[in-house]
Amino acid sequence: MNPLVRSKLISIALLYMLAIVGLKAQQVDSVKLPFAIAKEKRLPDDELAEKKEGMYVTGVPDLSSDPINGFGAGVEGSLFFNGKKKDPFFAYTPYRAELNVAVFVTTKLQREIKLGLDVPYIFNTKWRLRGEAAYEVNPNLLYFGITEKSLAPLVNPQTGTGYSSYSDYSNSLKNTAASYYNTYTKTEAVLNLSMERSFYEGRLRTLIGYEIGSVNLSTPLNDSSLLHKDYLVGNIKGFGQNLVTFAQVGLIYDTRDLEPDPSKGSFAELTNELSLIALGSQYNFNKTFFHYNLYYPVLPKLFKRVTFAGRIAMGYTQGDAPFYEYQDEWSSEGSIEGLGGGTTLRGYKQSRFLGRVMNFNNFELRCRFAQANILKQHLAFSAVPFFDIGGVWDSLSRLNHTENFRYSEGLGLRIAWNVNTILRFDYAISQEDRQFFFSLGHAF
Repeated sequence: MNPLVRSKLISIALLYMLAIVGLKAQQVDSVKLPFAIAKEKRLPDDELAEKKEGMYVTGVPDLSSDPINGFGAGVEGSLFFNGKKKDPFFAYTPYRAELNVAVFVTTKLQREIKLGLDVPYIFNTKWRLRGEAAYEVNPNLLYFGITEKSLAPLVNPQTGTGYSSYSDYSNSLKNTAASYYNTYTKTEAVLNLSMERSFYEGRLRTLIGYEIGSVNLSTPLNDSSLLHKDYLVGNIKGFGQNLVTFAQVGLIYDTRDLEPDPSKGSFAELTNELSLIALGSQYNFNKTFFHYNLYYPVLPKLFKRVTFAGRIAMGYTQGDAPFYEYQDEWSSEGSIEGLGGGTTLRGYKQSRFLGRVMNFNNFELRCRFAQANILKQHLAFSAVPFFDIGGVWDSLSRLNHTENFRYSEGLGLRIAWNVNTILRFDYAISQEDRQFFFSLGHAF
């Protein structure tokens, strides 16, 4: 096993042990909180009534099919430590600790394993510990450029013919020397650790973190690859082997009532990642990301659970950054890949548009229409119509170019399993493509 990967797995194992020790320290007999937490962060009564005590496991198969990665199968599961109802934090947190694992493989050889850890109010303090270790090999990633030129219609590099439909464009490349024109392979091992400290009765948090990643990028046929051509002429950096480190800081305002499935409240976050050669990285660059999420109950006296969910997000990359960092916006709740794919602009292929400045906005109406207890498992079903809009720009001074916006729309289904686990099904349509997604967790 690669020594870097081995060290990451050892680190996350140590964090798991810390989580269990921290959980034991958090089992207290009094229902009195050791410090004040805002009332709006208390779980809704109906969710609290269904919340399980003690330790339990959830797991679901992860099945997918798409024209890029082929048929995929895997499993995602979590081990939750909830404590007892007498625990003072029981009504204020989705869990006392969560250990998460995901394993995935496809017929086109995408492979991924991910381990995650989250411990709110660790040792009954105002601190929260998060950690993630991941290893991925994906030979099916797509690259269309890193400037506003990526917004242009797709053009066959051999014939010069333009296409408004992604499927027509892809079909035009089959069985030709340009069949891998937009394709590249990424092999990545990454470790991220962060600590958050809460203020203002839990509404406000500060964050410090550190990330190290080993990334190798290659193409199947260099001479027929847009990525390799852009690298040779100096348009991009990052081809080949890369070692990138980050010092991370963040400011978070959070009034959501239930993090995995909010029915009310808001979440605002400003994060910054600094990568320096002096800190062990190959590059000097800086990335800033801001997003604001709003969750608002719609006509609560008429509907038991209809929630408007909206997100506005902006990312900006400065300096000598490798191209793949343009698309990676770091959040305290996990990286957000864009623009395109299952969490940003769902009607377009992943990373369809790239630029130093990236904006995406998502709007959903989460309408719960049924609940049931099946085999002692609580399931809640919601229909979710959604609309996504976003764009990329080469600099902040060009944000007035509204023609850079692209949009998509669709319909989704959410299944909340035992409150904490959300199964998400989305079908999205854009002017260029149609896509289906299944994953765990809301898009935002």
